[in-house]
Amino acid sequence: MIALLLAVALAGGKPHAPPPEPAPVVQPLSEAAHALEAGRVEQARLMIANAVKAGARGPELDRLLADLAFASGEYKAALPQYLQLIVTDQTDGRLYERAGIAAAKSGDVAQATKLLDKAVNFPTASWRAWSTRGAIADYRSDWVVADESYERAATLAPNRAEVFNNMGWSMLIRGRWAEAVQALERAAALDPRSQRIADNLELARAAVSEDLPQKRRGESDADWAARLNDAGVIAKVQGNNKKAVAAFAQAIEVRSQYYARAANNMAQVDRTR
Repeated sequence: MIALLLAVALAGGKPHAPPPEPAPVVQPLSEAAHALEAGRVEQARLMIANAVKAGARGPELDRLLADLAFASGEYKAALPQYLQLIVTDQTDGRLYERAGIAAAKSGDVAQATKLLDKAVNFPTASWRAWSTRGAIADYRSDWVVADESYERAATLAPNRAEVFNNMGWSMLIRGRWAEAVQALERAAALDPRSQRIADNLELARAAVSEDLPQKRRGESDADWAARLNDAGVIAKVQGNNKKAVAAFAQAIEVRSQYYARAANNMAQVDRTR
């Protein structure tokens, strides 16, 4: 070190300072938005972080942060961000749509219902908005809204398996077995690798083939669930395990207060089918 300093002194100069680290490349926020739309979430995250470090502020950044949380599946974080954006801009239907989907994913049914009802009034409403609205309507047993929503979703996206899976599930929870099979077979044809769709289709076909009780006109979910559970008990006694499992599984899905009763019955069924 002394030799180096002496050599520098004899040369009449000073030690060179290390070169500064290069500043991060800051790209326009529009590029980050494009990356998000293309599904390049991690690239968008890095671009947004660099923009924040460079001092970016304002509504464009706020929207990007909400969209980033949404694309990352962080729905509970995205929801309040979208709600804040809606306060200042009530003309963008996409804000209502994403806020509604985020609310649904977060389990806030009341908020999701309100937001999605507004979202579908905009011409920008996508099949996702309509399909999610249908799923929320199913939860509330509002079959009129569910049917309307799934029909609109299917019109907008006739090749999306998710739409027909949701439609089929809606038919399942209403006890409309044949219609459930039809919708779920279409979903399975569109996405043959989906295990969830395959499981739903198996349940629907079992309901048809094993002649499970259909829901009667005006019958409550609780009464129907009880009849399904009773049908499962009878089938189990008769040694028809396939029918028993189908009945108990359907009873579980129909009414939450029957979870324990039907689930306990299902646990007792010999699963070697």
